[in-house]
Parts: sequence; structure tokens; C-alpha cells
Amino acid sequence: MRDENTRNTIIFFVSAALLLMVYQFFVIEPQAKQRQTAAAVAAATQAPAGPGLAAPQIPQAMTRQAAIGASPRVPIETAALKGSLSLRGGRIDDLYLVGYRQTLDKGSPPVELLRPEGATHALFTDIGWAGANVPGLPTAQTLWTLAKGSVLSPGNPITLTYANGQGLTFTRVIAVDDKFMFTVTDSVANAGGLPITLAPYGSVQRQGVPEHLGKNSVVHEGGMGWMDGQRRPIRYAKWEKEGGGPVYPSTGGWIGITDHYWLTALIPAQAEKMEARYRVTKTAALNIFDASFVGQARTIAAGQQVSSTIHVFAGAKQEPVLKAYQEKLGVAHLDEAIDWGMLWFITRPIFQFLAFIFQHVGNFGVAILLLTVVVRLVFFPLANKQYESMTKMKKVQPAMEELRKTFKDDPARQQQELMELYKREKVNPLAGCFPILLQIPVFFALFKVLQISIEMRHAPFFGFIKDLSAPDPTTIFNLFGLIPWDPGTAPMIGSLLAYGTPPGFLHIGILPILYGITTWLTTSMSPPAPDPMQQRIFQLMPILFTFIMAQFAIGLLVYYTWSNILTAMQQYVIMRRFKVDNPIDQLIRRITGKPAELT
Repeated sequence: MRDENTRNTIIFFVSAALLLMVYQFFVIEPQAKQRQTAAAVAAATQAPAGPGLAAPQIPQAMTRQAAIGASPRVPIETAALKGSLSLRGGRIDDLYLVGYRQTLDKGSPPVELLRPEGATHALFTDIGWAGANVPGLPTAQTLWTLAKGSVLSPGNPITLTYANGQGLTFTRVIAVDDKFMFTVTDSVANAGGLPITLAPYGSVQRQGVPEHLGKNSVVHEGGMGWMDGQRRPIRYAKWEKEGGGPVYPSTGGWIGITDHYWLTALIPAQAEKMEARYRVTKTAALNIFDASFVGQARTIAAGQQVSSTIHVFAGAKQEPVLKAYQEKLGVAHLDEAIDWGMLWFITRPIFQFLAFIFQHVGNFGVAILLLTVVVRLVFFPLANKQYESMTKMKKVQPAMEELRKTFKDDPARQQQELMELYKREKVNPLAGCFPILLQIPVFFALFKVLQISIEMRHAPFFGFIKDLSAPDPTTIFNLFGLIPWDPGTAPMIGSLLAYGTPPGFLHIGILPILYGITTWLTTSMSPPAPDPMQQRIFQLMPILFTFIMAQFAIGLLVYYTWSNILTAMQQYVIMRRFKVDNPIDQLIRRITGKPAELT
């Protein structure tokens, strides 16, 4: 019966692996190609530009350069940003992050954050005034006049004006700092004979989600905001399915759209009331996602003028930068744009400590190694108790197996004899569980930290590791680069050359293999499971996890592999102290041909 169970277990794992390969090759890859083709030829139809405004006609999808050239523009030049704003609509819709590159290539262009309406996968901001029965309000098609300034840069704001010919004059002053914050001050002068009521609004709009976004199950991508005293995230899948969400009445706060490392957010006046919401407009070609707010209405008497100031954050989610804006502008929880996770009370301090180490050592990979050592030192007493308990269990394992064979037909007597054995040898089977339970939240938090750290993006380590945030670029199929063959086009291996393209299931590099070996080593040092089928499963787990972890960032593999090495060292010392045989001593005996003294 046991042999049959073992055979069934092996058949199950082999079948599961084959099914995964077949599913990726015949289902996932064809679907991805179909989505890319559809996005390339997609034509947008209509979408709301902002509350209270008519839906604009979105032109046929065009190239980015064609969309840029469709309207007159004002250049944007700062130490962190480069791009332009459109005089048609007065939008900030063309932006690159000059401090970040798309790839590791020297000639790689900077990361693109915003792109104008009409271009495939457009992402832009739209700010203005909404009001019922107020004719001549500026729209997405309104052509503003550049009244002052020529290049938007720190210390050099620009001024736009628009007169609607019906007594209303609109003035927009846009300033930018040396990082990622724009300040947009809109004024309306009423020269008509009647009072009017207007409310400021703002919108961040994404017209179609790029293929590589929305797939991250660890780090949030989609709508993000702090409204009504709470963090209000919404993933693209839920956003599309539910058509957005409810209206969030709030005093202050912010709303926007976030990617893994980047954020575009609108920050209205923090002392004023607003209503914010997520909306989606579904068309035949694409879905248009809109994160917007409407501010507090104000009445403008004849001959009077009112103003509204909205801040626009467009840049990288650097925790110190977000924190500084949060304090300087009085913005509520702007640093919540970083997905700290449910264990935020552990994730935050670990992240800050890792950033502190990185600041002093200058290499993020070394910072990960040092952080791992510190975490191990903190948990050293608990881990010692855990490994001592495991070692004692391993030491009495032969006696336990003998009792199981002797009393296999008498379970009650078997259990009684086992308890006597535990008592005689001073072994507590549950003693190793409690330390593990205490460490699990920290390890989950560490996993989260390494996923959200923008400092790890494109951060080199040593040798072939040029980007800690990407999967291991090497593969066993070309002997880790020794054979001049790129297996990127081979099925199930995949290519890491295309932006956002994950490796195939069979893409196994050096670090995943080292991780698998060290995982096997630590597992081998643990007491074996009592059931042979469970033992077989535990033996297969390091192989399975090798394939799973190969898909993750190599920075995570550095952490887990180094953690496994430290664990194995600690286990080895304890096992030697208790004179328990272990895989390391067995390996030494095989290499040297001499017995290793267990002293």
C-alpha cells in the first residue's frame, strides 16, 4: 500500500508539471499574443474627461509622437522630470522620469510615466471646473493661451489663460519643484451680470491597461487613494468588474493611479470637502479607468474671482520623498501609496532599517545580506530552541520507528510508548512550533519589503547579477551562458529581454538552483515525517520551490538562499553538539573517506 501511495504521489507531481507546461504553451502564450495584437490595433471611442463634462471623442489610436504633435506644447524640464504639457486642455500628459531607465542598457530611454490621449495606453491628468448649466467651461479640446513663461521648470512657473467670450476668464498657473510635485492654481473671474456656481475637479485617466500591469499579486497596481480617513485601493480586475466603486465623501485626502514603483495622484486642498470615486468606461476596444474627485462648490458673484489649488504628484514612490510631501503639504497618508501590506507595522520598520543599511554600504545586495544577519541574530534564541527541539526529535527518530513497528497493530499502546519515550528523553514534539509561528510574520514582511523597495530596481549586486529586481537572467539550458545560445525563444523557457516579460516555467538559473540545494539541506536536517508518503512529498518540495522561486526577483533569492545558509550553519552546530548525524558530516565522510567525529 505504501509503495502504491509513493507511486501515486510521483505520478501526481509529474502530471501537474506537465499540465502547467501544456497550459502555458497552448493557452497563456496565445492569449498574451492576442491581447498584444488587439491593443496595437485598438481604437478608442468615448470616455468622460471629468465630472460634469461631456464625453470627448477619443481619436483613433496613434503613435505617441503623433499624439504629442497634435497640440501646441510647453516643455517641462527639471532634475527629475522631462516632458511637456498640452495647451489643448491644459493637461500634464507627457512625462518621463529621467532618474530611472526602462532597461539596464546604457542607451535605454527613461521610464515613461504619462502619455497623451489618443496614444495607445494613454495616461494623463485632467484638471478644471465643473458646474451645471454654466456655458463655456474649458474642456479637453479648449486651446489655452500661454500668457507667461516658456519652459516649466523649478522657480519658473507658467501662466495659461482662456476667455470663454461669455464673461468668464480662466487663469491657470502651473509650477513644479525639483522632484515630482506640480502645483496647479486655477482662477475664475466672473465679468458677467449673474453669479455662477462652480466646483474644482481633477482626474487621472488610464485608457487601456498595458499587458505587463495588473498581474502582480504581491504589490498593488490600480487605483489608489486616501479618502474618508481610509486607504482606498482598487485593483484593475475589480475596477473593471464592478465599474469602479462608491462615492467617497472626504475632507482632504488624495486619489490617483499607481503602478509597482510609480504614482500619479491628485491632491486637492486638504481643508476642503470633496467627493472622490473610481469609474470605468467600457468600450469595444479598451477600458478607460478614471480616478477622479469633485471639490467643494463655490459661488462667484458678478465682478468677483475665486481660486482653487490642486497638487499633482507624478513620479517614483520613494518613501522619504512621499513622507516629506506629506509633512510639507499636510497631505494625509501620502506614503500609503506604497503597498506596505497587512503586516505594515512590521514591514515599515524593516524597510526603514534596510534603507538605513543601504545608505551606509552603498550596495543593495550587501544590505540584504546584512539585514538577514541582523534578523537571524534577533531570532537567534528562538531559533536555537526550535533547532534543539528538532535535533532531539531527529536523535530519537530510530527509537520512534522501532516503537511504530513493534506496536503497529496497537495504536493506543504505540501512543503510550511514544509519550514515555518523549518523557524519558526530555523531548517536546511541539517545542519547535512556537518559535516558527513567531518568525513567520517577519519572514512575510521581509518578502513584502523586497518586493516594494524601489531601491532594489536595477540595483546591481556582484558578477552576473545586474538587477536585483529582475529574475535570474542565467539559465541551465545554455550552461549559464557558457554556450553561445539564447534560449529566450524556446517554449517554456521564455525571454527576459522584453520589458515586463516573465521567464518561462523551465527558466532555471544559478540562484534558483543554489536556493533549491540550500532548501534541501535545511529540510534534510529536520526530523523526517513519520509517513513514507509524507517523506516523499517533503523530498520533492525543494525541487518544486526551485521552479516557483525562479520566477521571482533575484534579490528575493539572495535573501532566501543566504537565510538558508545561515539556518544550515546554526542547525549543524546544534546537531554536532547533540551528536546527531547530519547531511554535512555525511558529505565530509564521502569526500575524505574518513568518519567525522561527532563531538
